[in-house]
Amino acid sequence: MTTLILENITKQFGHYCAAQEISFSVDKGEFVTLLGPSGCGKSTLLKMIAGFLQPDSGKIVLNGKCLNNVPPEKRNTAMCFQSYALFPHLNVAHNICFGLKQRGLSSKEQQPRLLEALKQVDLEHHRLKMPAQLSGGQQQRVALARAMITRPDVVLFDEPLSNLDAKLRESVRFEIKELQRQYQLASIYVTHDQTEALAMSDKIVVLNSGHIAQIGSPEDIYYRPKNRFVADFIGAANIHKAHITPSDQLSYYFVSCELGEFYVKSPTPPTAEYCYICWRPEDAQYIAEPTSNYNLFALTLQKMAFLGNLTEAWGSNDSNSISVRLQLIKRPQADIGSRVYFHLPEEAIHFLEPISEVEHELAQ
Repeated sequence: MTTLILENITKQFGHYCAAQEISFSVDKGEFVTLLGPSGCGKSTLLKMIAGFLQPDSGKIVLNGKCLNNVPPEKRNTAMCFQSYALFPHLNVAHNICFGLKQRGLSSKEQQPRLLEALKQVDLEHHRLKMPAQLSGGQQQRVALARAMITRPDVVLFDEPLSNLDAKLRESVRFEIKELQRQYQLASIYVTHDQTEALAMSDKIVVLNSGHIAQIGSPEDIYYRPKNRFVADFIGAANIHKAHITPSDQLSYYFVSCELGEFYVKSPTPPTAEYCYICWRPEDAQYIAEPTSNYNLFALTLQKMAFLGNLTEAWGSNDSNSISVRLQLIKRPQADIGSRVYFHLPEEAIHFLEPISEVEHELAQ
């Protein structure tokens, strides 16, 4: 069941276009993340859904009702802010119950919800404390409980974990996801953190300069990026210009690029004879003693960094025209400056957008 629908939302500030024909939907119980770099339009979209900004064109529909001219307080949405936005003169219990009080619930009606919310965010023993007496993580959990206690149709999260340290971010991240799943709340989460997006989302909307670059599951976004921006922004990727020709076998292609010649299996055909391709650094397999040339490429090691569970390495090809990034489970038994070999599996290479005619001519 679809809860929220955005139809061709456009918002412009002078000459700057923060949102251009944005369309996507959020189902009941679905966790959707708006992901992208600073200035891509994430927070602007969130503010339009909340009612703090009005779109120049397009429609925002919640449970079949258009919200374009509905004020924020009349929308059944709840916002969890980056800055927590707690009332400093109210204790934890009063902060959490603020939304219920605004909706006219009596103190008697508020109590069971409050006790449940306090238990869920592990703040039962802090109910009478003031915000200034709490840690950053505790304040964030108060803001989270306040947003969810009203059982809104949609919960909006505006980078709620950005002020927390790395370990606490991970803990609160799982708390948010568990509460959202428990109450089957439609949620929209704004972040520029790829790890958060991949770990929490049912669906990711990748934004770039006010446009949608790609919509899909975390697996789709990471393993099947549609263009260079998505491939490079989500995780690390090696991107090359390539010439592609089909083979006699269905879904198999011959790919020629500056790294070498490869035989590629792809259920999605390339969009052009000349297009960009990408592969993830963890896909390359170190070959100590190559026995064939099948999907093999050689690099000169430039640098290596031991990271515990893996080793990151960088290398260049013979002409030094490209630098390749690798993530290896085992450290290569080779020194910096050595020539080493790697195998790229058939499914590792993904086709991206076509190379423009100008770029192709310049490459000749």
